[in-house]
Amino acid sequence: MDLCQEVYTLAALLPETEKYGLASQLRRAAVSIPSNIAEGAARNSTAEFIQFLGMARGSLAELDTQLHLCSRYLGLLEPQAVETALELVERISKMINSLRRTLRGKTRA
Repeated sequence: MDLCQEVYTLAALLPETEKYGLASQLRRAAVSIPSNIAEGAARNSTAEFIQFLGMARGSLAELDTQLHLCSRYLGLLEPQAVETALELVERISKMINSLRRTLRGKTRA
């Protein structure tokens, strides 16, 4: 949720020409991450939860790419502006991977 809040702030800094482009994609990818985690947690099986965590991880990778595009490659955002979001992306990636490993261990036991 913190990452979503950060991304919405960053998306608002993008030029008006990106309102329906990158800004929209950034917001959708960011919202998709906790949404997939929540939906997976509400499912009936651990296997389904693991599958939704995989989708969350994919959205996280998409967001990471878009943030780098906006800052490093397109110059739409200053690199220091995206620093917090990129740190959150890295932390969340580790948390998702750890949770997936733990859940996989439970399905094998």
